Amino acid sequence: MAFRASSSDANSRKGKSLPPDDTHQEAAYLKMLGEKQRPVRIKLMDGDIVRGWIEYYDRRMVRLTREGAPNLFIFKHEIAYIAEDTARKARPDGPAPAKNGKSASDSE
Repeated sequence: MAFRASSSDANSRKGKSLPPDDTHQEAAYLKMLGEKQRPVRIKLMDGDIVRGWIEYYDRRMVRLTREGAPNLFIFKHEIAYIAEDTARKARPDGPAPAKNGKSASDSE
């Protein structure tokens, strides 16, 4: 089969366009996570994973609030991905229920 050379470059193809670099959904997703205080896990570019919930974000960074650990300000260029932490429930407002369904204060 012979290769047919094209005189035009790859960017001038008709019918197919390149996908956009940005879908502009990042801000909406981070806003939803912050408003609902959904637990998230953030994998950093160096492989570390941190867990908490997003309290604040802007163009360059995310503030991750954690229970029992210092809050973190993480630059977005250091983030590999952000995912909802389905293993954890939403941020508790009261005492966590015990395994038997009763709260810790009920067993006293």
